[in-house]
Amino acid sequence: MSSHLRHPPEKGSGGTGTPGAGPGDSGTATPSAADVARQRMGVAENVRAGLDRRVPLPGEIARRRRVLRWTKWVLPSAAVLLLVSIAAWPEFDRSMNAIRNDAREAAQVRMDAGRMLNASYRGLDSHGSPYMITADQALQRSGPPSAGKPGTTDRIDLTRPIGDTLTGGGDWLRVSADDGVYMQHEQALDLSHNVLLYRADGIMMTSPTADMDLKHGVIASNDWVHAEGPFGVLDAQSYFLSQNEGLGQFRGPGRLVLNDDKIAKPPAPAAAAPAAATPAAATRDTGAVR
Repeated sequence: MSSHLRHPPEKGSGGTGTPGAGPGDSGTATPSAADVARQRMGVAENVRAGLDRRVPLPGEIARRRRVLRWTKWVLPSAAVLLLVSIAAWPEFDRSMNAIRNDAREAAQVRMDAGRMLNASYRGLDSHGSPYMITADQALQRSGPPSAGKPGTTDRIDLTRPIGDTLTGGGDWLRVSADDGVYMQHEQALDLSHNVLLYRADGIMMTSPTADMDLKHGVIASNDWVHAEGPFGVLDAQSYFLSQNEGLGQFRGPGRLVLNDDKIAKPPAPAAAAPAAATPAAATRDTGAVR
């Protein structure tokens, strides 16, 4: 008896055949060596790719978790904020327009390239008496730049300036003109065109120009002056007034008409009226008036 067993021959469509796949074999074909080699190479590449992929470190995993947690809060918050801003924008726009309109109507001082409307300047003289200068318009002049700073000067051109101050006795005095120049650091005010000086005691003076030293309380002019008040009428070629010292000096040929209180006083009711009227004022022509 033989030790090797033989497989029975496979049955084909044409009867008994030899082992192996024939042209008429209806069973599964045996893979070739090339196919087996390709399959082995694909499995090897898959294994190699799995080995090359790096496992994330714990720090990287924690960082990714923080980013995900942050996005879960930030993105919804940004969406809610966007919706709120879209809903509130019309009301905000109306409020801003109302504020701009109110500011435009209520503004009393407007600046435009160094120009100021309704200007006001305040200070104290050497005796501590206050003074104030107002003007419809003020324009600050520019000077040469120095030390890397833009050029500016303390000269301010004024339109229709008004200066209010107090005399040494505490009486109010006002000086106005059509034009003026205010030197802020020097505390000097130069007035021109229709200068009008008015004091609380009723004295009123007019002249073409006048210079005010606000620091020392002095007002002077080298042009003609016409003064009226309780004392009478005065015309002179120049004048000098010191408010703190209570001194008034008028120079040049002038004309002074003084009111005589005794003559101007009305007679008593019991007294008879005089036959001839007495002049109510005495006229004196002098070469110099002080």
